[in-house]
Parts: sequence; C-alpha cells; structure tokens
Amino acid sequence: MDKESTGARIQTNTVNTDKEVIRRRLEMGRTRFMITTVKLREQRKTHLSSEYDISQYDLLQGHRFPLETSRLIPSNTPEYVDEGQKYVERIMRALSFFKQCALIGPSGTGKTHIVYLVAELAGLPMWEINCGLQTSSYDLFGRYIGLGKGNWIDGQIVSWCRQGGILYLDEANMMRQDVATRLNPLLDTRGHLVLNEKDNEVIPRHPRGYLIASMNPFSAEFAGTKPLNAAFRRRMTVWLNFDYLSVGDKLSAREVQLVRTRGGVDEITARKIVSAAAELRQQYKSGDLPYAPSVADLMNWGKLCAHGVSPTLAAQETVVAMTSDSVEIQEMVQEVVNGVFNRR
Repeated sequence: MDKESTGARIQTNTVNTDKEVIRRRLEMGRTRFMITTVKLREQRKTHLSSEYDISQYDLLQGHRFPLETSRLIPSNTPEYVDEGQKYVERIMRALSFFKQCALIGPSGTGKTHIVYLVAELAGLPMWEINCGLQTSSYDLFGRYIGLGKGNWIDGQIVSWCRQGGILYLDEANMMRQDVATRLNPLLDTRGHLVLNEKDNEVIPRHPRGYLIASMNPFSAEFAGTKPLNAAFRRRMTVWLNFDYLSVGDKLSAREVQLVRTRGGVDEITARKIVSAAAELRQQYKSGDLPYAPSVADLMNWGKLCAHGVSPTLAAQETVVAMTSDSVEIQEMVQEVVNGVFNRR
C-alpha cells in the first residue's frame, strides 16, 4: 500500500474520531443541562407546594420520567388566584382518586392556566390537545410514514398512553364523536386503547396517566360547542365549575391586587379597570357580548396605562378591540369603560 493511501486512511479515521468526540461532548452537555433543569424544577415545585395544601396527593408515587419526557413538564407557571375555592387542591384530589376530571367555565377564567400549574406541581409531563382545531386522527393516534410497517409514529394520545403524564383536552365539548368514543375504554375499568391503525395493538394506559378535560358551557354563544358524549361525560367523575373573580357588583380585592402589581398601576386605576371588566363580564354572561376580558387582558390594559397611555385609549387598544370585530359592540364596550373612568 502506498504512503498516499495510508495517509488518506489515517486522515479519515482522525476525522471520524473527532466527530465522535464532539458528538459525545454534545450529548454529555445536553444530559447535564437536562439534569440541571430537572433539579431546578424540583426546587420550584417544593416552593410552590407550600402555597397549596397538596402534600397528601402524590401523583408520581415514586415514578421517574425519562429525561426526554420530563422536558414536557411545565415550568414557571404563575400562581393561580381564586376566592377560597381551592381549585388546585380539588383537581389534585380528583386525579389522585379517579385519575380524571372536567373543568367547565367561560373563556378567560383560568382553566388552562390551572392545568399547567397542576402539572408543574405534580411533576407531570403535559400532552395538550385543542379539540376545536379539527385535529386529524393521525395527529392524535399516529400513522405510518414512508414505506414499510417499521415506520410508525405515535400520536399525542398514544404517546400519553405509553409514557404517562397529564392528557389535557382543551375545548372538549368541541371534540369529534369518533375521538370521544375511542377514548372511552381508556377512561373506564378496561384502561386501554385499541390502536386500529396499527394492527389493533392494545395499549394499556400508563399507571401515571391522568386526564383533564376543560370546556366552555354548551350554549349558542360558544360557536362549535355541542352536548358532550354521554358515555364520555359519565367517565369524568369530578366536575369543577369556574367563573370570573369579579362579575357585576362583585369586585374581587385579589383581582385588583393582581392588576395593580402585575400591570404596574396605582390602586385607583386598578380598581377602575377591574370594575369595568366586572360590568363587561356581566353583559357577556347575559348574552350581550361575545367575549369578556380575562385577568391577563386586564394586566395588559394596566401595562399600557403604566407606560403613560390614558386608560380609555389603553382599553381601546386591548379589551375593546379584543371583544368583537363589530363596530357597534366595540362602541358599547368603550361606553362602559368611559363610564367607569369618568365616575367621581
């Protein structure tokens, strides 16, 4: 063998060795990063748990999720504020006893927020599905890609079945009936999913697999909602009703405090913002408005005010335009805002 061939081979081997060293270092760095992330989550979880009476509800029961799955555990979720309903504790109790529950209430009452918080507190990965997006069965259950039966990819529901965590069905009463029917065996004593798409494989529900369904009340105002499948409804076991902190004449001091601190405005401005929102929410619940402002909407309103924008103009750029595309409805909302801020 000539020297030139030998030199080329040595050079190739050196390049391959360098690539392997780089790959290993990247993998080690990635592993250290994920371990550090898990430790930080555990520290935050310990801190958050002191805010809620949930020590008796251990949803992990000693189970440790792989690092790849643990990246789906939410982090840095803001505290959930209620008026003594103890929703966090009640959801944790429902999952501990029955492994599933349903949350019902109008948009903007914090249903999704609290599910993320519960997942973070419990240390559970989140598998979120918006049932109102006409998600295909391929996305939910899985499919083959390319050629050959070895190229199967799990969908969201199948991944949850295999790996555990919280399956969150948002807008559940907009779910297609064929999807709800296929979920039923997972939610009763059978506890398994039949994967028709993959030679009828039977997949047992993970022992640490929990399900939360949230929905708006079924009514004409919520386009796309329909009565929930009766069999699916019976399997939810626990139902929790959510409402706004401030509605009509009821003004929540805690919501005023939230707007004041997170919006960065003074007490008087925060109180007027919440008062306007309470009136708008009352009109929404009476069917006069298509949408009502959430706490987050009020914080955004407050942030513009704190930046020097007048409260009425800040409202026009946030809650007024957000409520509806209709000019007539926007004018009605603006009148409510103007009326509150012009009061002595």
